[in-house]
Parts: sequence; structure tokens; C-alpha cells
Amino acid sequence: MVYIIEDDINIRELESYALRRSGFETREFDSPAEFFRAVNDVLPSLVLLDLMLPGADGLGVLANLKSDRRTRSLPVIIVSAKTKELDRVKGLDIGADDYITKPFSIAELVSRVRAVLRRTRHYTGEDAVIIFSGLRLDIARREVFVDGEPLTLTYTEFELLLLLSRFPGTVLSRVQILGEVWGGEYDAETRTVDMHVTSLRRKLGLRGRLIITVRGVGYMLKEQE
Repeated sequence: MVYIIEDDINIRELESYALRRSGFETREFDSPAEFFRAVNDVLPSLVLLDLMLPGADGLGVLANLKSDRRTRSLPVIIVSAKTKELDRVKGLDIGADDYITKPFSIAELVSRVRAVLRRTRHYTGEDAVIIFSGLRLDIARREVFVDGEPLTLTYTEFELLLLLSRFPGTVLSRVQILGEVWGGEYDAETRTVDMHVTSLRRKLGLRGRLIITVRGVGYMLKEQE
């Protein structure tokens, strides 16, 4: 089930139509109040969130979801007419898993939804734990600890950190990262990887220095000297 929060009825119906044609169930909302009442009853698999809502800020809705223990792991894709990089970064920092700008193609929307749902799958295995220089990733529980303190990451941030931690000391190109984390759904020239790395570094605090930028290539996780 995909919940759609969008005040423009034409866009809302277009999104719903596209997803239903692709086999998804949807529910549509034109206000945060109605949406949160529905969330309290049934959690969706994913949320499509507009930023400019009547009487409300979409980023505030996102922050509300991410501050609630019950909904903080809920995948959210922002769909907005705001195209500035600052708006994208704010959304990703708060916890959005993806950001789509309007106007968008139906094919792109469905592809992005499928990509986010793929990478929000749960890992299994009781012994699936990675420990690296103050970081501890419990893959089975999708939990991250930094110097013993729990850290909340979005699904995408977790997948990115997991990929880097599986290949410590190895430079991964942006193309490789896009393919592994986003399933190759993006143009290799996009700054999606860079923006997510920036957000991840901020959340890791001092341990964010473990993620090294290799100019012109990509990123790697490397022990601090």
C-alpha cells in the first residue's frame, strides 16, 4: 500500500493511476491530518509526499514521521516542484529516501517507487554484524551504533553505509554505488550519491571522517590514521 499526500488533485490522481496500473494499491490524501489518521490505523509500505501542502509544511510532516518510533523506518519519497539542491538536501537530511522533482514521467515515478521498495528489504541472519572503527552494523536488525550509541538512519543511508563497510579500503565509484544501492535506476551523472554521503557523514559525526572522497572516482570507508 502506497499513501499519497498531494493537494493537487490532478497530480494526486496521476500518481495513483500510474501506481495502480503497475500493481500497487494506493490511498490518497490532500491534508496531513487525514494522512496521520490513516497512518495510525494502517502503516503503508511507502509514502509519496508533496512539500507544499495547504496550511502545512511537507518537511514538517516528514520530521513528524521520522521522530515517531512507529513510523521512523517508513520509506518516504518526496515529490515536489522545488528543484533547488538545498531543498533536496533538507529532505534527505530529515530522512527522505528519495526526491522526485515535478514535472515527472509516470515511468520514472513507478521506477523510483520500485527501487526504494527493493532497497528497503530486510536482511536476515543472526550473525550478520559488521564492526569497523567505532561503527557497528547489525544487518539483521538494521541497527547502527557509533561508539556504542544508537544512530537512526534512513533505509538508503543504511544501505550506503552497509555497502561501504562491506568493502573497507576499496574505492567504490559513483556508478558502482548507484548500481548497488539504487539498482541502477539513476543517471550516473546525478549528484544523488554525493548528497546521501553528505547526509550520512553529518549523522555519523566525527566518524563521518571514515568515509573518504576519492576525487573524480567515488568513495571508500577507511580507518582513521
